[in-house]
Amino acid sequence: MSGVKNKVVLVTGASSGIGESTGRILAMSGARVVLGARRLDRLETLVAEITAAGGTARFRTLDVTDRANMEEFVAYAVAEFGRVDVIVNNAGVMPLSPLSALLVDEWNWMIDVNIRGVLHGIAAVLPRMEAQGSGQIINVSSVGGLVVQPTGAVYSATKFAVRAISEGLRKENGTIRCTCIYPGVVESELAETITDPVARDRMIAYRKAAIGADAIGRAVLYAIEQPADVDVNEIVVRPTATQV
Repeated sequence: MSGVKNKVVLVTGASSGIGESTGRILAMSGARVVLGARRLDRLETLVAEITAAGGTARFRTLDVTDRANMEEFVAYAVAEFGRVDVIVNNAGVMPLSPLSALLVDEWNWMIDVNIRGVLHGIAAVLPRMEAQGSGQIINVSSVGGLVVQPTGAVYSATKFAVRAISEGLRKENGTIRCTCIYPGVVESELAETITDPVARDRMIAYRKAAIGADAIGRAVLYAIEQPADVDVNEIVVRPTATQV
């Protein structure tokens, strides 16, 4: 199946930022989207807006750190639309801090959401995609998955892991397409999770060059709409105004 029209696309972390924009762009391009996140009220509003504009969308509460919940999310999509063509593993958190701050609980939170969440998404869709002989897994990493900056050691470690997982999946499977997206600084709520004052101050300056989340949504759309024999493996999207 080429293009995006009528494909069933699941998006995690869809209540704001990249996930929200991606869900909206894909739905308006003809995909049937299933949106998951913890904030059900925001998902309900988003789906109502998409539906009013003529798109097809469903929503369900989702905690990507809970494997059973992820399985339920995917099963819901199959029950609604009969298949899963694409999953966009987008949910992520970014509480940056120097290692010396020893914010171990925040480290563990990033590991749970940014790594385990992606693995749970893969585990939930991979058997179905293999059985149907097609599918695409799109993992949202970060430019932090390409280079490490001060205060970003653990965050970058999680995003390097997403890169490794994506490359490993690609090499293990010649049927399912795998794409890893590396956003630069993007307008989102990620920075609101930063509690360390040093990291927060650095991010305020860094985010002055932020681009809209729709830039990443368009990159996702591009990867999906390629012909079935074309696998776009990696896309890096940065603001023109930054060299980071």
